[in-house]
Amino acid sequence: MGISGWRYPGWRGDFYPKGLAQRRELEYASRALSTIEINGSFYSLQRPSSYRSWADETPDDFVFAVKGSRFVTHMRRLSEPRASLANFFASGVLALGDRLGPFLWQLPPTLAFDEDLLDGFLSVLPRTTGALAEIGGEHDDRVSGDRVFLEAGRDRAVRHAVEARHESFGSSRVTSLFARHGVALVLADTAGRYPRIDERTADFRYVRLHGDKELYASGYTADALDHWARKIRGWTGHGSDVFVYFDNDVKGYAPHDAQALAERLH
Repeated sequence: MGISGWRYPGWRGDFYPKGLAQRRELEYASRALSTIEINGSFYSLQRPSSYRSWADETPDDFVFAVKGSRFVTHMRRLSEPRASLANFFASGVLALGDRLGPFLWQLPPTLAFDEDLLDGFLSVLPRTTGALAEIGGEHDDRVSGDRVFLEAGRDRAVRHAVEARHESFGSSRVTSLFARHGVALVLADTAGRYPRIDERTADFRYVRLHGDKELYASGYTADALDHWARKIRGWTGHGSDVFVYFDNDVKGYAPHDAQALAERLH
């Protein structure tokens, strides 16, 4: 159970105790929750030193989800993805080591389902850390020197989830394509703004709770959290790993809702 990002000024003195040093916020959040999405990787390439530091600040059993670069999803719009993926994968994600969890690829609302385009993108995504390092090795000179980290260590499985935001993704053709590639379709709760796709297409489920009444802003009631707890128990009961991230961060609800849902499940 986790949150989307951890650096929010409004959380200071609320979720984060008053007086807690900003540099210790990740340390604190990672003891209160079991997983966090790294959002900065969506906006720009991070450095290996940052990923290494984040790993060092968190417990051994902690997991990071890494949000894929918007250069891949929003600027290139998934076209000819291998080159842009190479720079992203070379930039240090492997420095997370065993704390590397699934990659999240959030698509823009204007990107409609194109079977050939999506098939090409999903086919390139690496399924092991070794394959990830191999793609990263094709990086260009925009990522070089101490901004490159390609040590895969022991070969481990790599998972991917896609959050689609165009209504054309609500079809059986989409489900079949993602299931064929074993990539999860994100179940996103967006206060009705974007499609709600509840289909199992991989060996895990990925849920993003952005707010059920007001996007990014509303908190979840006890009844709503009970509903999500029942759904998650059903998925885990059938052998699926489940990753859930609260992104209703504007008014500081996210970490509290995540803790409340975790309590219901344990």
